[in-house]
Amino acid sequence: MALIVYGGSVSPFVRKVRVMLAEKGVEYTLEQVNPFMPPPEFLTISPLKRIPVLRDTDRPEPNTLPDSSIICDYIEHKYPKPALYPADPFERARALWYEEYADSVVATNVGGGLFFERVVKKMMRGQTDEAVCQKTLTEKLPPLFDHLEHEVAAKEFLAGGAFSIADISVATMFVNFEHAGEKLDAKRWPKLADYVEKIHARPSFKALIDEETPFVQRFRAA
Repeated sequence: MALIVYGGSVSPFVRKVRVMLAEKGVEYTLEQVNPFMPPPEFLTISPLKRIPVLRDTDRPEPNTLPDSSIICDYIEHKYPKPALYPADPFERARALWYEEYADSVVATNVGGGLFFERVVKKMMRGQTDEAVCQKTLTEKLPPLFDHLEHEVAAKEFLAGGAFSIADISVATMFVNFEHAGEKLDAKRWPKLADYVEKIHARPSFKALIDEETPFVQRFRAA
């Protein structure tokens, strides 16, 4: 058995897949791919030019899958223990909704409005547009955080009463929020801040955060 994950380690979507594999106890190899300058052969396995892509060498070619949500679903079915999707049909659907919410609206604002400006641009020798960052922080993100504060409420986990793809998908976006030099305002969003802190303390997340932080800080300080 050999799984290969292609993608950049600071991508929230690559991290999502890596956390999933860590929680399952599945070994894999990470091959770094810059989505802004991918090698030509990568485009044949990622037609949308996005990361991550998973290769399962247990299977005959073609043996690759693009898109983090597709990959996570495949991992869940190939390695069903421990379950990371709720068994109850309604709770499973709720978990998939949280995944979609994180992957779309949260990712667009945290990624494009903060992480891209403060980290990715510096990786590409560009200049941060701090006005974009401030607009994101003051106008775009607060309504999303208000919603998540309400959704977390008194729950330990978002769906099905157990750690799931919902928690992985939401929490990975907050890693990039912190990589961009921000911290949730615990006075304004106390439940959400506590929730994120606890999820990030899980070994699957903490190991990756510790791995990524020195790399990201190098560029933030530039």
